[in-house]
Amino acid sequence: MRRTPFTDMNCSVAQTLEIVGEWWTLLIVRDALLGVTRFDEFSTRLGIARNVLTQRLDTLVEHEVLTKQPYQDKPVRFDYLLTDKGRDLWTVVAALRQWGDTWAAEGGAPVVTTHRACGHTMVVEPMCSECGERVTRDSLRVHPGPGAGENSPLPQR
Repeated sequence: MRRTPFTDMNCSVAQTLEIVGEWWTLLIVRDALLGVTRFDEFSTRLGIARNVLTQRLDTLVEHEVLTKQPYQDKPVRFDYLLTDKGRDLWTVVAALRQWGDTWAAEGGAPVVTTHRACGHTMVVEPMCSECGERVTRDSLRVHPGPGAGENSPLPQR
């Protein structure tokens, strides 16, 4: 079944899903964040069909989340390296991992992250970039941004 594209939806979440919302894509990004760069390693680690992996990698390269760097000539083989845009998905993947640790990992967290500087377990906590206070959904006010236009994703009240 083919899904309806979100390309005409004026919503940053929808536009992000156009790039990383396909099955397997965030697991590829997760592995890239862990240092995986080679097609065969992605394939082995994920157990993903080669044609699906090729499609997902091509999409990530097309959207400049990954870049392809040749490492072998005959046959030509590539490393898939995260771009700045790709590395910025770290917070998304870390938040999803943390949510999964809380709500879906029956045996406990499969992976724990520690902050190199202090050695403590790191938890993703949204903070206000101005005052440093921890924020929750209830502590925020949402309003139209400069790109809202007529198709704002905000509900009409």
